Amino acid sequence: MSGARVEAPAAKPAGAKNSAAKPGAAKRGGKAVTPNTGERTIVAFCCSECAYAAADAAANARASLPPTVRLVLMPCTGRVSPLHLLSALADGADGAMVAGCLEGQCHYREGNFQAIDRVAFVQRLLESVGVEPERVRMFTMSAGDPPRFVAAVREMDRVIGSLPPLGRA
Repeated sequence: MSGARVEAPAAKPAGAKNSAAKPGAAKRGGKAVTPNTGERTIVAFCCSECAYAAADAAANARASLPPTVRLVLMPCTGRVSPLHLLSALADGADGAMVAGCLEGQCHYREGNFQAIDRVAFVQRLLESVGVEPERVRMFTMSAGDPPRFVAAVREMDRVIGSLPPLGRA
């Protein structure tokens, strides 16, 4: 072992800001939340087998996606809970989309059917409290169809852009 000595970084005084933190970001419930700057945000929950693979292929083909979309990799859309969708909206997103395998072709048998039911449930829930149900949508595609992924994201961006900003308390 060499004689090099590694020193721990000096402790920051109480109240000092973290230089790596996003400017203007606040903490709420342990999550960094960016203040609303007028830009719309869409959270896309993508299954790893089809939708995320299609997104990856679209990126490799240099297809441009709207900058408003944030991808979240999920093992299967069947793992997306209504709380994931509602939390995305509560934490500042203007819309949430679930993108998974084609109907009947889920790599985990019926995960996409569970996701379809959960998205429909959240849409009914949003409508019952006076929020536009089209803020949450489900899209299906195969891994070999990147244009379908791009079209789904652009469609979601168009729909969210046509809605009024989501009221926040």
